[in-house]
Amino acid sequence: MANDYFQFQQFRIEQAACAQKVSTDACVLGAVADLSAATRVLDIGTGTGLLALMAAQRAPQATIEAIELDPAAAKQAAANVAACPWPDRVTVRPLSLAAYAASQPAPFSHIICNPPFFRGSLAPPDAARATARHESAGSLPFGELSGFAARHLLPGGSLTVLLPPPEMQQFANEARAGGLAEQARLTVRHRPGGRATRCISQFGANCPAAVPQAELIIQTANGTYSAAFRALLAGFYLAL
Repeated sequence: MANDYFQFQQFRIEQAACAQKVSTDACVLGAVADLSAATRVLDIGTGTGLLALMAAQRAPQATIEAIELDPAAAKQAAANVAACPWPDRVTVRPLSLAAYAASQPAPFSHIICNPPFFRGSLAPPDAARATARHESAGSLPFGELSGFAARHLLPGGSLTVLLPPPEMQQFANEARAGGLAEQARLTVRHRPGGRATRCISQFGANCPAAVPQAELIIQTANGTYSAAFRALLAGFYLAL
């Protein structure tokens, strides 16, 4: 069973009310997203608020909006933001993506999302967890996410998404149809020689001649964190 909280170096994530707890994959997403030029960031489906707070730590020049469909998770994310060192730069809104789009938000330099990804598979019995993890629950179809990003990114802005490899290919196809090209991909494996479990891809309006490919292995063969993972999360984890 996951702990009710996760303590990072600069902030604490309380997560008892959230269906999706802090995960290694989400931490990798929050650490690798290219926020070097970010001024206005949107975290779609923020859950605990983890990605929004990682963005606030990494991009001190940026303001962050975070939206969350589930009221209990949105309330917990707002409490995590209130207790963090940057509450004046992060705003949590308890809205669906459709409702948020209807509010006509200003465009973003970066959008980050860990969307529901089990498509057509057996959903878990817990309704909140199903909504958080299954696109079939109707919470965030891939086309809706990529379409929103295509309409609400600033020129040169980026969307960064975390998905398993098969779903990432589906997402990339839908994004391409909506005017967003895949610009870079990081493949994540938990052990050397293990299967690829997740992909983190960046999308934007500009289409590269070839999509740069990189790989991150989280653990060494003996089960310790790899040097690359340690370097990536060095500013966040208490112990590595």
